[in-house]
Amino acid sequence: MSNDQVLSFISLARKAGRVKGGEFSTEEAVKKDRAALVIVASDASDNTKKHFRDMCDYRKIPFIIYSDSVSLGRAMGLEFRMSLAICDSGFAKALQEKIEKQEAARRNTDGKNQNL
Repeated sequence: MSNDQVLSFISLARKAGRVKGGEFSTEEAVKKDRAALVIVASDASDNTKKHFRDMCDYRKIPFIIYSDSVSLGRAMGLEFRMSLAICDSGFAKALQEKIEKQEAARRNTDGKNQNL
């Protein structure tokens, strides 16, 4: 699973109207129980990551640190985004599966390279 496929899926969810992007909109979606998954860019500040992790832990919403703000922004059709909320459980589940498969493939590739 390539990084582009995950970002393309985020873009698809955005086009379907199932994504809220940006810190304010993400926080609002979490507080109003609309978020099914929260994604924060890896280059977000530690404070931003902690803020969203704590909010999601409290409300039992899956939380993922993924990609970078420019890539997330492009998937949203914007310049950059530090955070976004997927507001549909079907999209959220499929996206989590795609990210998990990608991470598993990356770990397998890294493990094979270390054995060479």
